Amino acid sequence: MLIRPATVADLPAVAALYGHEASTGVATFDTEPRPVEAWRTRLESVETGDHLLVAEVEGAVVGYANSASYRPKAAYARTREVSVYVGPQAQGRGAGSALYDELLGLLRTDGIHRAVAVIALPNDASLALHRRHGFSSVGVLHEVGHKFGRWIDTEIVQLSLD
Repeated sequence: MLIRPATVADLPAVAALYGHEASTGVATFDTEPRPVEAWRTRLESVETGDHLLVAEVEGAVVGYANSASYRPKAAYARTREVSVYVGPQAQGRGAGSALYDELLGLLRTDGIHRAVAVIALPNDASLALHRRHGFSSVGVLHEVGHKFGRWIDTEIVQLSLD
């Protein structure tokens, strides 16, 4: 498995991975896939701490990790919201962990202080992944999302990168 920065050529695969979850899952509260152009904007960000990485197996993108602004205010500049998405065919094979190893290392190098992730519940696999990487829970927001005819809670986890 190769973990590397995403390129423009990877964006259709990234968009497809995310679009699958938007259409069929609750790991994102988007209900429609994002267009490839939205991913280009993320890829081209020059903000410190913004990264888009992919996991590649035999030439195919099987997952990605992303870090982006937590909130659009200057005081949050050293905090990044992070996420990992792995396609169904690659889940449970270490892609998420490998992506986070690389992403969190980059954030430390960038001088980012805190990583935050928001996990839709229930999601034991995602919670376990975050715990393995040192994240701790800071709380649950109850019924903050509504998708597929049901209310969904989210758990917020954070990691100190210093």
